Amino acid sequence: MLNLRNTFDLQNDVIQILERDYPTKRTEYSASAKVEGQVQIVHIERDGHILYEWKGTSETTSIGGYDPFTKQNKLLFTFDKEVCVISCSVNKERTLLAVSILQGKKRNTINEPLRAVSKCLTLLIEIHPINNTKVLKAVDSRVRVQFLYPHSENPAVLESHLLLISEDSYIEQFHISLSTEEGYRVVIKNADRLAKDRVAEDFAWAQWDTQAQRLFVLVVTKQPCLKCIQFYPEHNFETLLELPLVLPTNPTTTVRLVNFGYDHYQEEGKADEGLNMHVLTSKTERSMCVCYSHPVRATEEISYTVAFVHRGYSKTFTVALEGAGAPLLNQMFYVNLDFYVAVCLPGHYLHFINTRQPDLACHSLFLSGEDASIHSLNPNSTILSLSEAMVLDVQAGKMFKASISQSSLLELLYKSRLDCHILAALHCAVVYLSSDADVELEIIRWLCDNVTRLGNFDHIQEFLLASLYGKIHVQSLCLDKVLPYTSMTHWEGEIPSVTCTTELLSQPVLREKARNLKGHWEELHWNMETMKYFDAVPNPRYKNNLISGEWTKLLAEMNNEEKKMSVQLRHALENTKKVLSVVDTWCLDKRVVPLFQEEDNQQRVLIGLMVDKLREHLYRHVGHLGKKKIDTLVVNYVAKLLELVRQILETMWIKYSLSFQVLCFKQQGSSAEWAVFHVMSKILEAAKGLCLPLPPGFHSLHTVLGVRCLPIHTFLLYIDHGVLHLTETFVTRLLKDLDNSEANEQLKFSIINRLPESLGQKIYQLWDHPMSSACIARNYVKNLLAKLEKKQSSYSTERERSFLQPEFLPLSYLAKTLSDVENQALNPFEEQENVDAHFVEEIALKQTFILMGFEEK
Repeated sequence: MLNLRNTFDLQNDVIQILERDYPTKRTEYSASAKVEGQVQIVHIERDGHILYEWKGTSETTSIGGYDPFTKQNKLLFTFDKEVCVISCSVNKERTLLAVSILQGKKRNTINEPLRAVSKCLTLLIEIHPINNTKVLKAVDSRVRVQFLYPHSENPAVLESHLLLISEDSYIEQFHISLSTEEGYRVVIKNADRLAKDRVAEDFAWAQWDTQAQRLFVLVVTKQPCLKCIQFYPEHNFETLLELPLVLPTNPTTTVRLVNFGYDHYQEEGKADEGLNMHVLTSKTERSMCVCYSHPVRATEEISYTVAFVHRGYSKTFTVALEGAGAPLLNQMFYVNLDFYVAVCLPGHYLHFINTRQPDLACHSLFLSGEDASIHSLNPNSTILSLSEAMVLDVQAGKMFKASISQSSLLELLYKSRLDCHILAALHCAVVYLSSDADVELEIIRWLCDNVTRLGNFDHIQEFLLASLYGKIHVQSLCLDKVLPYTSMTHWEGEIPSVTCTTELLSQPVLREKARNLKGHWEELHWNMETMKYFDAVPNPRYKNNLISGEWTKLLAEMNNEEKKMSVQLRHALENTKKVLSVVDTWCLDKRVVPLFQEEDNQQRVLIGLMVDKLREHLYRHVGHLGKKKIDTLVVNYVAKLLELVRQILETMWIKYSLSFQVLCFKQQGSSAEWAVFHVMSKILEAAKGLCLPLPPGFHSLHTVLGVRCLPIHTFLLYIDHGVLHLTETFVTRLLKDLDNSEANEQLKFSIINRLPESLGQKIYQLWDHPMSSACIARNYVKNLLAKLEKKQSSYSTERERSFLQPEFLPLSYLAKTLSDVENQALNPFEEQENVDAHFVEEIALKQTFILMGFEEK
């Protein structure tokens, strides 16, 4: 599941080059630190430059650099004796090299182990060209070195800044002024009087953020406190953030240094000591997570905590391990994948923790056993997690770029039967991999194949909401708390082998300058302040199902032809026009499925109403985005929803090679049409549960497939229970395509009787049938007499009786009354000129003859 793409291989990129350039002695690479001729990675700089050391032919030690962009190796410096390099760093201009070495370590024979020494010598060396060497430190404790790589806009400035990190719990910064001699030689100015600052002291843990040039230190006084020190191009530095932490163990026993290179000569077991903690920041997500493991109290379980600083709380996970043997805590490592933090314990488990929406544990993916295997890493290797999702296998000498494997994620989606795996994999795929059209298509195919699968959640609802979130949230981070991310409010299912507890974090202290900085600190400060706001207001996340009452009200208003259209209804219909115009722009070349080709008043009102309500919600909570941006965002959100439904139907349409012949009523539906009908029923059920609109034409197509695929009584039952919706387009096509055979007449009568009254009156005019005429006449009489009651007046006008009129007194009296009222009451069918009292009289006589058996139907 964790895909590792090899970006550097010490054997191929360095050792083979050294063997070619130094053929007098074979240079070998071994996992043992005691093998002469070993080449080993010591440090990796911000620009990806890899520093390594190797032993020469005559007891010399050389330091080289590999440039990942030019794929070239360069010799930086050679000691004329064999030394143990525990740390080194080169400045951005490649003119200075800082090295820390252990003195007194010497091998008399190959098989003799290294003798312990206490002295550490830290040197500053001019290497452009190789010239003077200055001793910076000669102490008993080990010292790490790190040059700063500032974003300097003035390349002509000849100055470098060097951090010295001592295991005696202090950090110093040296300011090194440089000058050029003879046009090219770079030398140190005033080498005997280098200015320096004390950056930090009395810390138990420190981590260097190479990309952002930040230093994190853990200071333990009354309570452990994590501090972040930011370095600036003008060689200033400042503590910007302080975060009190509650740690599971006392971190003061041993100092732990992270991302300062790797010391191949540390005492056995030394690397396992100290707090295994890592701070992960994301420049794209503006998030900050503090991850640390707990002491192993039982061999069968392990615990670790991820503190979501940008969310204000932490989660502690306890994992029941499979297999025997207690793992070493130093084997656990953390990888920042922007949306996710990958917690890896090789051979045991792999946990992808959602950092953007961490509320529900089911949105994080936990794998164990074979699913958690990372085949690219050697067993029992020391793994270092670097910035930019880079991973270093120290013993193998390989670097990898980590990511979530698309193929493995989709494979898990298909084969898993656990709801927690399916839900986590689905969200990961549609959010983390949302930009990949092929992945989205594969997810839709999986969705269509698994619509019948039962579970604790609706697959289609989760797909629609997560996909919309994945497509829209990138426009602004503030949408995290206002847009729906899932249809689930809580998770009651289990995640095998994992338990989770949540605790609030102490409020971090963000200095004033950090709030005014652009980029990461600005967004992090905004995130923390926003969380306070959203925790205080009720229902900050938009819920579309709350508009169902207003939708019903607007539909009733739209069907009432006598009532003037309200302002809200007019706005809703205008919103719908904007959404459909956007969809039309996207779908100019995608007309596989017959959608968006009719006026569906029910969906038009819901589309416009959703735009209105979502826009109001965003104005209320994230109004700082501005009216224009919110309007565009809302229209695109609803348009993308309709487009997602179209994509699902198009995938099914292409899969089963359907054509427009499915719109014909005269043929029985095939098994392929039944499959599409079933998927459409599930889409309708999902949309109804969330009160989401569907593309105009969806209900007509769905009902046509229902007629073709279902028995008549089942079809009518689906209508009665709201699974199928009768539309004017569907009924009109049905009346035209089917003849008036007895079975077809029965179907037509059953459908017309289920229509709303306003739609039924329109449909009667389209069906040339005696019963349709009778219905028209009855409605005419009903509405005309209703007008008569309102007039409350007497009529004295007598109408001359035609000699052709039958002498049937009740009918004659009714015809006379209707004729009188026609002259004074508004005609409810005034747009239909052929409907009057004479028409009613003729229809009444015809129906009487039929009932008495004098005339066939």
